[in-house]
Amino acid sequence: MATLIEQVTEQWKAAMRSGDTVRRDTLSGLRAAIKNVEINSRTGGASTGSTQMDDATVQQVIEREAKKRREAIEEYERLGRADRAVGERAELEILQEFLPAPLTDEELEAIVRQTISEVGAEHTAAMGKAMQALMPRIAGRADGKRAGALVRKLLG
Repeated sequence: MATLIEQVTEQWKAAMRSGDTVRRDTLSGLRAAIKNVEINSRTGGASTGSTQMDDATVQQVIEREAKKRREAIEEYERLGRADRAVGERAELEILQEFLPAPLTDEELEAIVRQTISEVGAEHTAAMGKAMQALMPRIAGRADGKRAGALVRKLLG
Protein backbone atom coordinates (compact mmCIF):
# COMPACT_ATOMS: atom_id res chain seq x y z
CA MET A 1 0.00 0.00 0.00
CA ALA A 2 1.22 3.47 -0.84
CA THR A 3 2.37 5.81 1.89
CA LEU A 4 0.35 8.92 2.66
CA ILE A 5 2.94 11.12 0.91
CA GLU A 6 2.69 8.93 -2.20
CA GLN A 7 -1.12 9.13 -2.13
CA VAL A 8 -1.01 12.94 -1.88
CA THR A 9 1.49 13.12 -4.74
CA GLU A 10 -0.56 10.82 -6.96
CA GLN A 11 -3.74 12.82 -6.29
CA TRP A 12 -1.85 16.05 -7.01
CA LYS A 13 -0.61 14.66 -10.36
CA ALA A 14 -4.13 13.53 -11.25
CA ALA A 15 -5.48 17.00 -10.42
CA MET A 16 -2.88 18.60 -12.68
CA ARG A 17 -3.80 16.26 -15.53
CA SER A 18 -7.54 16.86 -15.08
CA GLY A 19 -7.25 20.64 -14.73
CA ASP A 20 -8.90 20.69 -11.28
CA THR A 21 -7.23 23.88 -10.04
CA VAL A 22 -8.73 23.90 -6.53
CA ARG A 23 -7.59 20.34 -5.88
CA ARG A 24 -4.19 20.96 -7.48
CA ASP A 25 -3.58 24.13 -5.46
CA THR A 26 -4.76 22.57 -2.19
CA LEU A 27 -2.53 19.54 -2.65
CA SER A 28 0.39 21.73 -3.73
CA GLY A 29 0.06 23.66 -0.48
CA LEU A 30 -0.16 20.41 1.48
CA ARG A 31 2.95 19.04 -0.25
CA ALA A 32 4.81 22.25 0.62
CA ALA A 33 3.72 22.01 4.28
CA ILE A 34 4.90 18.38 4.41
CA LYS A 35 8.21 19.33 2.81
CA ASN A 36 8.70 22.17 5.32
CA VAL A 37 8.18 19.79 8.26
CA GLU A 38 10.54 17.30 6.64
CA ILE A 39 13.24 19.95 6.17
CA ASN A 40 12.77 21.34 9.68
CA SER A 41 13.06 17.87 11.20
CA ARG A 42 16.37 17.30 9.37
CA THR A 43 17.88 20.62 10.36
CA GLY A 44 16.41 20.71 13.85
CA GLY A 45 17.77 17.47 15.21
CA ALA A 46 19.84 14.40 14.62
CA SER A 47 19.58 12.83 11.21
CA THR A 48 17.81 9.49 11.19
CA GLY A 49 19.03 8.67 7.72
CA SER A 50 15.45 8.47 6.48
CA THR A 51 14.49 10.89 3.74
CA GLN A 52 10.73 10.47 4.11
CA MET A 53 8.44 10.99 7.06
CA ASP A 54 6.19 8.28 8.42
CA ASP A 55 2.44 8.35 7.84
CA ALA A 56 1.69 9.45 11.41
CA THR A 57 3.78 12.61 11.00
CA VAL A 58 2.24 13.34 7.59
CA GLN A 59 -1.20 12.85 9.13
CA GLN A 60 -0.33 15.45 11.78
CA VAL A 61 0.60 17.91 9.02
CA ILE A 62 -2.68 17.23 7.22
CA GLU A 63 -4.59 17.70 10.50
CA ARG A 64 -2.85 21.03 11.07
CA GLU A 65 -3.71 22.19 7.55
CA ALA A 66 -7.34 21.07 8.01
CA LYS A 67 -7.53 22.94 11.32
CA LYS A 68 -6.33 26.11 9.56
CA ARG A 69 -9.19 25.71 7.07
CA ARG A 70 -11.77 25.17 9.85
CA GLU A 71 -10.59 28.29 11.66
CA ALA A 72 -10.64 30.29 8.43
CA ILE A 73 -14.20 29.12 7.69
CA GLU A 74 -15.33 30.27 11.16
CA GLU A 75 -13.63 33.63 10.73
CA TYR A 76 -15.00 34.25 7.23
CA GLU A 77 -18.51 33.35 8.37
CA ARG A 78 -18.15 35.66 11.36
CA LEU A 79 -17.15 38.46 8.98
CA GLY A 80 -20.00 37.71 6.58
CA ARG A 81 -17.67 36.54 3.80
CA ALA A 82 -19.56 33.43 2.71
CA ASP A 83 -17.78 33.50 -0.67
CA ARG A 84 -14.39 32.97 0.99
CA ALA A 85 -15.80 30.36 3.39
CA VAL A 86 -16.96 28.27 0.42
CA GLY A 87 -13.41 28.13 -0.95
CA GLU A 88 -12.01 27.11 2.42
CA ARG A 89 -14.70 24.40 2.74
CA ALA A 90 -13.72 22.98 -0.65
CA GLU A 91 -10.08 22.79 0.46
CA LEU A 92 -11.08 21.21 3.78
CA GLU A 93 -13.04 18.48 1.98
CA ILE A 94 -9.98 17.64 -0.11
CA LEU A 95 -7.74 17.45 2.96
CA GLN A 96 -10.24 15.27 4.82
CA GLU A 97 -9.91 12.62 2.11
CA PHE A 98 -6.47 11.83 3.54
CA LEU A 99 -7.58 11.65 7.17
CA PRO A 100 -9.31 8.80 9.02
CA ALA A 101 -13.07 9.06 9.38
CA PRO A 102 -14.03 11.39 12.24
CA LEU A 103 -15.50 9.91 15.41
CA THR A 104 -19.23 10.26 15.95
CA ASP A 105 -20.42 11.88 19.18
CA GLU A 106 -21.31 8.45 20.56
CA GLU A 107 -17.92 6.94 19.67
CA LEU A 108 -16.08 9.90 21.17
CA GLU A 109 -18.12 9.74 24.37
CA ALA A 110 -17.39 6.01 24.74
CA ILE A 111 -13.64 6.59 24.34
CA VAL A 112 -13.71 9.56 26.74
CA ARG A 113 -15.64 7.58 29.39
CA GLN A 114 -13.22 4.65 29.07
CA THR A 115 -10.18 6.93 29.33
CA ILE A 116 -11.56 8.77 32.37
CA SER A 117 -12.18 5.42 34.04
CA GLU A 118 -8.71 4.09 33.21
CA VAL A 119 -6.86 7.14 34.57
CA GLY A 120 -9.13 7.34 37.61
CA ALA A 121 -10.16 10.94 37.00
CA GLU A 122 -13.08 12.00 39.18
CA HIS A 123 -12.99 15.81 39.19
CA THR A 124 -12.12 18.58 36.78
CA ALA A 125 -8.77 18.88 38.61
CA ALA A 126 -7.74 15.66 36.83
CA MET A 127 -8.77 16.94 33.41
CA GLY A 128 -5.16 17.37 32.26
CA LYS A 129 -4.34 13.78 33.13
CA ALA A 130 -7.43 12.54 31.27
CA MET A 131 -6.70 14.68 28.20
CA GLN A 132 -3.08 13.50 28.11
CA ALA A 133 -4.25 9.89 27.94
CA LEU A 134 -7.13 10.67 25.56
CA MET A 135 -5.44 12.68 22.81
CA PRO A 136 -3.30 9.86 21.35
CA ARG A 137 -6.42 7.67 21.13
CA ILE A 138 -8.41 10.19 19.11
CA ALA A 139 -5.58 11.75 17.11
CA GLY A 140 -6.80 12.75 13.67
CA ARG A 141 -10.34 11.60 14.36
CA ALA A 142 -11.69 14.24 16.76
CA ASP A 143 -10.92 17.85 17.53
CA GLY A 144 -9.17 18.56 20.84
CA LYS A 145 -11.67 21.33 21.69
CA ARG A 146 -14.59 18.98 21.22
CA ALA A 147 -12.91 16.28 23.32
CA GLY A 148 -11.95 18.77 26.03
CA ALA A 149 -15.50 20.05 26.32
CA LEU A 150 -16.79 16.50 26.69
CA VAL A 151 -14.17 15.61 29.32
CA ARG A 152 -15.06 18.78 31.27
CA LYS A 153 -18.77 17.94 31.05
CA LEU A 154 -18.28 14.37 32.25
CA LEU A 155 -15.95 15.36 35.09
CA GLY A 156 -17.95 18.43 36.13
